[in-house]
Amino acid sequence: MTLAINDIAPDFEVESTEGTMRFHDWADNSWVVLFSHPKDFTPVCTTELGYMARIKPEFDKRGVKIVGLSVDPLDRHSGWASDIEETQGFAPNFPMIADVDYTVSKLYGMLPAAVSGDPTKRTPADNQTVRNVFVVGPDKKIKLILVYPMTTGRNFDEVLRVIDSLQLTAKHRVATPVNWKQGEDVIIAGSVSDDEAKTLYPQGWSAPKPYIRIVPQPKA
Repeated sequence: MTLAINDIAPDFEVESTEGTMRFHDWADNSWVVLFSHPKDFTPVCTTELGYMARIKPEFDKRGVKIVGLSVDPLDRHSGWASDIEETQGFAPNFPMIADVDYTVSKLYGMLPAAVSGDPTKRTPADNQTVRNVFVVGPDKKIKLILVYPMTTGRNFDEVLRVIDSLQLTAKHRVATPVNWKQGEDVIIAGSVSDDEAKTLYPQGWSAPKPYIRIVPQPKA
C-alpha cells in the first residue's frame, strides 16, 4: 500500500507505552505527528527520541499530538527510554507503539505485506524503511510524508516549521515561500482570483510577477 498526501491515514489498534491505542480515537480532532523507528536501541533514533521529548512543548502549543513507533516489544521500549533519558537528558513523554506484528508498518507502506515472524530476530537493516514522519490533520488526512535513511537524523525543527505552514494555510488562502518562518510574508494562493484578493487584501500586495502576489502573514 502506497500512501500519498491527502489520503486518509489508516486507522489501527495497537499496544503502546500508554496502553491500547485506537489511532483515530486517540488522535481525536488534533494534528498528529507519527514517526517510526526500525528497532529499539539504535543510535540515531535514540538522539531523535530525546530531542522530540525536549521540544514537545512546542508541539503542545500548536495542538499537535506526538506518537512514536518501533518494531520491537513493549518491554524493550521501557529499557530504551532509560537509555534515552541517560544519554539525551529527556525520556520519551509521548506514547511509543510496539509494532510487533508489523501492522502499522504495513498499513503505512513502510514494510512489505509479506513480512512476518519474530521482530526481535530482525535487525535494524531489515527494517531500515521504517524511518518515516507522517503529519496527519484533524480531518485524519495525511498532510506530510518524510522518509529518512538510517544514517541521517531527522530535523524536527523542520517538522515544526511545516506544521506552522500547514496550520496557517489551512485557515487562510495563502501559501508559504521557500524557507518561510512564522511571521514572514506569504503568497496569495493561486486559487484566489485578483478580484477575490482585492476583497481579502484591500491593502493590496506586491507582485514581482502577476502570479507571485506577496502579502504579510495574516493574523490568526
